[in-house]
Amino acid sequence: MIDISESVMQFLLAFIVVGPLIGAAAALLPAPPGLKGKSPDQAVLRHGVTVTGAVLAAAIVLTLGFDHDQPSKMQATTDISWIPALDVRIHLGVDGISLPLLVLTALLTFLCALYSYFKMPAGPSPKAFVALLLVLESGTLATFAVLDLLLFFLAFETVLIPMYFLIARWGGEDRRAAAWRFVLYTVLGSVVMLLGLLLIGLKAGTFDMVALATDNGRGLSTSVQVIAVLAIGIGLAVKTPMWPLHSWLPDAHTAAPTVGSVLLAGVLLKMGTYGFVRILLPIAPDGMQIFAPYLAAFAVVGIIYGSLACLALARPGSKGDLKRLIAYSSVGHMGFVLLGIATLTPTGVNGALFANIAHGLITGLLFFLVGAIKDRYGTADLDALAGATGAALYGRAPRLGALLAFSAVASLGLPGLAGFWGEMLALFGAFDPAEGLSRPAYLTFMAIGGLGTLLSAAYLLLVVRRVCMGAARPAGEAAIADVQGYEFAAWTPLVALTVLAGLWPAVLLGLTDPAVQKLLAGGKA
Repeated sequence: MIDISESVMQFLLAFIVVGPLIGAAAALLPAPPGLKGKSPDQAVLRHGVTVTGAVLAAAIVLTLGFDHDQPSKMQATTDISWIPALDVRIHLGVDGISLPLLVLTALLTFLCALYSYFKMPAGPSPKAFVALLLVLESGTLATFAVLDLLLFFLAFETVLIPMYFLIARWGGEDRRAAAWRFVLYTVLGSVVMLLGLLLIGLKAGTFDMVALATDNGRGLSTSVQVIAVLAIGIGLAVKTPMWPLHSWLPDAHTAAPTVGSVLLAGVLLKMGTYGFVRILLPIAPDGMQIFAPYLAAFAVVGIIYGSLACLALARPGSKGDLKRLIAYSSVGHMGFVLLGIATLTPTGVNGALFANIAHGLITGLLFFLVGAIKDRYGTADLDALAGATGAALYGRAPRLGALLAFSAVASLGLPGLAGFWGEMLALFGAFDPAEGLSRPAYLTFMAIGGLGTLLSAAYLLLVVRRVCMGAARPAGEAAIADVQGYEFAAWTPLVALTVLAGLWPAVLLGLTDPAVQKLLAGGKA
């Protein structure tokens, strides 16, 4: 930790949120002659790398200046009146819960911009692509930084437009239908969520999330909390996505360009689970107590459903798309996050937050790798990849094959890698749920979740066998390019952080645990 003044911390957080928006506007302007390089397209792509790199640097400095001895305290706070009649404020701040998500978002967006500089997806002007990427980053970062319910909703919705266009204009087959399905599902869920947010704000007399969390639901009747949890929970569950509100996800991932899939899985899905932790747990505890068993039940159904869907796609002869398989795996992995939240315990919620970060790192890497495989072979169809001779990545592109195998074993929860701790803590939380919840029911949920981990191992190892193993390359067949320099630069941080989080989980848990303890205690811890 380094000593940074509060005013500098405030500026850093404001820059992290607003900087990408300014960068998006600048991306649409003509490039100065001296900065065009070989072409205007190259200049705007370089601009995207520069802006996202500056935001990542600011996020790292903010992390270094963060008071790690008080992670439960809101830091770098800005609180300015915006709409006095409704008591809506521009209120920003970070604590141990939101800081890791800010850094993850800044990192993944920078890596996507870097990757796109060398491997721009086919489509319209790079100017629009970079601008949309930066607007998407700003909306996601704002979601994790704002402390006002209405601002949270605005930030939550901001990401829809850029993600829609990234899928519809730069995506693959059936991209328009997938983009429309993504928007329709999330907008319909968000309309219901807005009603719940307004209900809380109007009944409590404030939209300030810190004040509402400190009040811990005492200003809201049980019936209001139940309605609020149901309304807000539906909107958050669509974005998470929770079974059975997940059906937009596989199509969106399959159609999206590589960087779109990385950001959709790596950060956008986290906005839903973050809302559960930041809003519903502290603000409507009585309502969450009533709905928690149902949330846990939907979570474990999603775990099993996602795993069985992946097994079906991985089966020979099923014509399973590898991107679609990874998308269904996200339904299962996010089920563990929801299960941890539904335990209403510090252990479970910490597990959920850890699994959020681990999923962002591992699944982001998986989508990068699947995109690279599709570029090389012209398809992500598993039957085509494992055809007559097999993709045989171990023999044809050994580094690429090794990275795919590494990502697969990290995703299945191998001890020593990031995927292990979140799922284990979520299951531990289910073993001993919060007081007032049925322990036999949660033990059943824990057993079903444990079965899900076995099914995850089955389909991921099957994918590795079919894609990485196979006959040697026949004589005369064109060689497959191994990992390129720009790919190495974009993927190495994800590999390193997956190992670091797996071997040293205390780095992340030391941030989240005090904040979670305070949040569950209604701001008194």
